Amino acid sequence: MELTRCATVIGSSSITGAVVAKRKSKTSRKPLDRKLSALRADLDALQDDVKSVLGDVGNVATDAAQAAVVSAREIAERAYRLADEARETVTDEVEDWSDENLEPIFEQIRSKPMYAVGLSLLAGAIVGAIWSRR
Repeated sequence: MELTRCATVIGSSSITGAVVAKRKSKTSRKPLDRKLSALRADLDALQDDVKSVLGDVGNVATDAAQAAVVSAREIAERAYRLADEARETVTDEVEDWSDENLEPIFEQIRSKPMYAVGLSLLAGAIVGAIWSRR
C-alpha cells in the first residue's frame, strides 16, 4: 500500500498534506519481485563463485607448498649424495698420498730404529716443555 499526499477541498477551506492511502495493484509489484529474485540469485551465484575462487587459491597455495617441499627434499638428497661422493674422493686421495709419501719415512724408521726413538723422545720433550709453561 502506498501513501500519497494530496490536497482535498472540503467546503470553503482546503486541507493540504492529508495522507491518502492508495492500493497499488498486484500486477505492478510482480516485475519488481522478479528483479529482486533475479538479484538475489545473482548474489548467491556470486557468493558461490567467490567461495570457489578462495578454495582454488587455497588449493594452489597448498599445491605450491607441497611442490616446494618436494623440490627441497630432492635438493637435500642431491647435496647429501654429492657430499658423500666428495668425502669418498678426498679419502681415497689422502690414502693414495699417504701411501706414496709415507713409505720412504717408514723405510728410514726400519733402517735406523734408535734414531727414530731418539727423535720421538726429543719431539715429546719439546711438546712437554711448551705445555708445562702454560
